[in-house]
Amino acid sequence: MVEVTPRLQIVSPLTDASHLVIGVDEAGRGPLAGPVVAAAVILGPEVPAGVGDSKTISAKRRAVLDAQIRASCQWSVAVVHPGEIDRLNIFQATMEAMTRCVADLYAQVDDVTCEVLIDGNQTPARRCDDWRWPARAIVGGDGIEPAIGAASIIAKEWRDRLMIEAARHHPQYGWERNKGYGTREHMEALRLHGPTPLHRQSFAPVAQASLL
Repeated sequence: MVEVTPRLQIVSPLTDASHLVIGVDEAGRGPLAGPVVAAAVILGPEVPAGVGDSKTISAKRRAVLDAQIRASCQWSVAVVHPGEIDRLNIFQATMEAMTRCVADLYAQVDDVTCEVLIDGNQTPARRCDDWRWPARAIVGGDGIEPAIGAASIIAKEWRDRLMIEAARHHPQYGWERNKGYGTREHMEALRLHGPTPLHRQSFAPVAQASLL
């Protein structure tokens, strides 16, 4: 199952421009459990101070920036759940999530040329049938391009909230702390309790736990 989450609050200061930049980033490629989340952002006229790579920002500050970005920018989020990750593989699932959130965001701006800037070294171009926008991959882009940094913050915060909610239903794995990554706590719980439907069965530690 895939959720594409449309805008919740949209300010459109840039939609009269002839050219827009969409920043894209993802969160959750590496965990053993939970979805991969991609976000796409068109910045408003004033970029919140401190926007950058979400991994270098404290959780408290990141939550503040997330709210500021979503209040002042155009944005969209796509969530690809574990079942589809297993079906596609994590790389392709990430490309699909990026494609879906960009498609949703692009639909909000009419007759405007957009360039998509993506964190990393690869784009969904020629990898996803529905991708149709000029795109450029930037290694370390979340710390270089503010629109990508903003997307990284939204994606990280969105996924963290999903994992905290999931932890309420599966408290033994510590997801509110490890967010699904293969920490010692998580691995021990996986050994003792086995995988849940939110685990990625195609990931080796989960597949091995299923055989125990």
